[in-house]
Amino acid sequence: MFSLTNKTALVTGGASGIGLAISKTFAQAGASVHILDLNGDQAEQAASDIRQAGGQATSHAIDVSNQQQTVEVINQIAASGPIHILVNNAGVSHIGKAETTTEADFDRIVRINIKGVYNCLFATIPHLKANGGGVILNMASIAATLGLSDRFAYSMSKGAVLSMTLSVAKDYLNENIRCNCISPARVHTPFVDGFLAKNYPGQEAEMFEKLSKSQPIGRMAKPEEVGSLALYLCSDEAGFVTGCDYVLDGGFTRLNS
Repeated sequence: MFSLTNKTALVTGGASGIGLAISKTFAQAGASVHILDLNGDQAEQAASDIRQAGGQATSHAIDVSNQQQTVEVINQIAASGPIHILVNNAGVSHIGKAETTTEADFDRIVRINIKGVYNCLFATIPHLKANGGGVILNMASIAATLGLSDRFAYSMSKGAVLSMTLSVAKDYLNENIRCNCISPARVHTPFVDGFLAKNYPGQEAEMFEKLSKSQPIGRMAKPEEVGSLALYLCSDEAGFVTGCDYVLDGGFTRLNS
């Protein structure tokens, strides 16, 4: 079950954190994984690690906020064979309220978290249609549907990702393209460690424990757990699943009262 053998998968932001976990999980399931990441060196290291482990992976340095570049890279991939799966994972975080979010910060969030997803959809959907269908998985967040403190721009962007997911799922039903999204709560990635080191020097362990306990289950998610859900949603076993937002939050949404 959950085999991706003979499937080609694109994973944006696939060289670190959640994206890396998805890249590795998909490769272990038999997919040929194309890691699309702004950091070309990190992407090649991730692809090399996957190949050394016996998987298939190729790296591509790409800025998903640049439509021309995105179209060119994805067209090049499609020229070598059909694309079956797109995972829109690339994104950045931001901390701030409406009045403390600068225009530059706001524009950056829109450019990467919203336009980046749109650019990949724009570039990939024609190839999926030409191949008779496929799967799109977007990375949203519980911030898309909950009011979280100091996450104004980030929440806005993930709300857009959720809406794009529903629109694409509806618009391409007849083309056999499924589209879903995952909404994680806190996931323990290098970003979390960097955030704590920058904002709470000397208090990292204490703050990590506090953030972990904010999930009713008592810990943060592991990137590999997001990867496992992504594998299911992109596999043939999820063939009846489209237009859904999968919350992966350790009980945060329903049990945190």
